[in-house]
This record gives sequence, structure tokens and C-alpha cells, in this order.
Amino acid sequence: MTFVISHNRVNSKESIVSSESVRSVALAAPTSYIPAVPAAMGTTTVKKAQPAAPRRTEAGRAASLSGKPADVSSAKPALLTEKPAATEPVVYRVTAYYLNVRANGYSTSKILGTVKQGTELRVEKVTDKGWLRLASGGYVHGGYAEPVGASAQAAAAVLKRPADATKTDAMLVKAAPAKPAVMRLAPAKPSEPNQPKSLVKSVSGLTAAHIAEIFENTALEGHGLEEEILAIEAEYGINAYFTIAVMKLESGNGKSKIAKNKNNLFGLNAIDGDRYNKALKFETKRASVRKFGQLISKSYIGKGYTTIEKIARKYCPANPKWPSLVTKIMKADYRKL
Repeated sequence: MTFVISHNRVNSKESIVSSESVRSVALAAPTSYIPAVPAAMGTTTVKKAQPAAPRRTEAGRAASLSGKPADVSSAKPALLTEKPAATEPVVYRVTAYYLNVRANGYSTSKILGTVKQGTELRVEKVTDKGWLRLASGGYVHGGYAEPVGASAQAAAAVLKRPADATKTDAMLVKAAPAKPAVMRLAPAKPSEPNQPKSLVKSVSGLTAAHIAEIFENTALEGHGLEEEILAIEAEYGINAYFTIAVMKLESGNGKSKIAKNKNNLFGLNAIDGDRYNKALKFETKRASVRKFGQLISKSYIGKGYTTIEKIARKYCPANPKWPSLVTKIMKADYRKL
């Protein structure tokens, strides 16, 4: 579907939106936070246990004479009870453009650093909430990483439940050779936002607290937009300043009729002459942010429209002031913080 985008001319000095940041740090030289971990799932060899000599209980002797089955409750079979082996780490690959590594498995936990798309992480546990606990320490959200290979996918399922105790006469497992692997984790920068850039695919350095501050006293606050804005920055690389500025400009800081009644914060498909009826309708305002991220990533950045000025030519060609208005809002937001 082709989206025709309308625009609202809004005073650029109106208050601005905020969002939690995704820190982009090059995976360059190893830092102090660069643990080396084994790449393969190591296993151990368990010696074969000698079967215990059978015991003939009184009940068993009586049963053999009478031809009746023995009372099994009195018999004590000798079985080797193995303790469940510790689940070995499983390799996951990061699918997001940038992904935060947090101290604990929840979205407001302290950010320890960031990892780039394609980074392989060794995961030792999946929490009930879907967070991945890394063997080297820290957590990442499971929605932005996937197991590597079919065997890893099967092993990943095991991480979600404790291993069952195994009763057997013997268990022999061949040890797999370990291959060293290094995960380079970029240290988190101080929580100071970066200056806005005209390059749309860039890192803002904004956090959810920053975005909440930008949204204060506007119709955009209180809708949980902060996490969604940061999510599309993490997944598609779309700078949060840019998303916020376009949102504010096209929705009149969330006060437009389309924004209120259709949850459409970006004027998506709002064609001039029949703007309201043609505009897309969303279940939530957060859903419109997600759609905006997908659209900009696929139809703009993916086709070479990488700067605010280039995007403006296609997004809002009827308004030559659109790029300067967006830029002005971005700078004002930065100064506010």
C-alpha cells in the first residue's frame, strides 16, 4: 500500500516529546567488559554405574512361592539417580540495529552497554518475562535476538524450564570440543543525549525519562510512547529525535482530530482534500509509532532517503518548510534536556 502523507503546520516552539535511549557504541577494541566464553555446549562424562545386587524381600519370597505378584511398595529397586546437569549457554544472534544490555531483566533496569546487530551472545537462561540472561552477565530482551541454528533453537527451549532428574543405570556423554568466543560489549555512555543529526539512521542517546520530559504538558504524554519510540530506534535505527519531531509536527503535539480520534500521530495516508476519512486508524497511539518506523525503514531509508531533507521530498513534498520545521523541533527538544 502506498502511503500519502499529509502535514500539519505547527509552531516549532511548542513543547517536545521524549524517549528512552538506545546507546550505539562501536564494537571496536575489547573493553574491560569483554568476557571470553566457550562457544560450544560443553558436556561431561558420567561413569557407568554397577547395577546393585537384587534383594529378595520377604514379600518377594512369599510371592515366588504362592505365584502371586509381590507387593511392589516393599521392594526397593536400585537405580542410579543423576542430578540434573547444569544447562549450558546457548548462542543467540542480535536482530535489532542496537540492543541494550541491562543489569536486570526489566526495561527500567540500568543499562550496562549496547550490542550491535549480528552480535552473538551466549545465553544461560530465559526468564518468564522473555529476557535473556547472558553468561557474561546482564540481560537483553528476547524479542530482539534469536537462537543460532536448528540445534540451538532446540537447546533454547530447554533454557525455559529446569532440567528433569534422570534415573538410569548409566549415562555416557561424549565431551564436545570447546571453541573460544568473544562477546564485545560496548560500555554504556553517561545518560546524556546526543545532539540531533540530519542523518535519520543514527543514535539519539535519549532515554525513556528524556522523552517523558519532552512530552510534559502536551497531549502526547501518558500514552506509553516512550518505549515504542526507543524500540523503533533499536530495531530500525531511526533516530528518536526525528520520530518525536515528525510526530509533534504532524499531530499538533497530539491535539489534531486525526491524532485524537484515530490514534494516527503522523498523518499517515491523510490525503489533502479528504484528510480525515482517508487517514489510517490505529488501535493505539503506540501502534501508529510502530507503523511509522516500519514505513520509514522500508520505503525511505531502504530506498536511499537517509536524511531529513531527502525524506521530506517524498514524505511531504507540498511543504518546502517541512525539513526546517522538523530540524527546529529536534534542536528545541535537545535544548530542553
